[in-house]
Amino acid sequence: MSVSRRQATISRHKRIRKGITGTSERPRLSIYRSNNHIVAQVIDDVSQNTIVAASTLESDVRSSVSSTANSEASAKVGALIAERAIAKGISKVVFDRGGNLYHGRVQALAEAAREAGLDF
Repeated sequence: MSVSRRQATISRHKRIRKGITGTSERPRLSIYRSNNHIVAQVIDDVSQNTIVAASTLESDVRSSVSSTANSEASAKVGALIAERAIAKGISKVVFDRGGNLYHGRVQALAEAAREAGLDF
């Protein structure tokens, strides 16, 4: 039986999440990537609370890029999530790529977040 791309992503994400949890000292930077958008959240899994979030659905990100489905838009989201997390006093996170391969838009977001000051 063949496995669809979506099912493969879900099984990878379950496998990744077994070993990753976000605490209040080091929350989890979670990525969700669709065909058209990318969403990043910094989550404290202990208190089940999203601390900060950023996505290409926000009007300021949408207006500054030509397309929301490219690496440039992902890099803007990465810089924005890092800026918001640092403003809340968070500098260290655990990276959760959401079952996606560390390539393309996910990699662009991660590298932009690192350059903006997040440590992971």
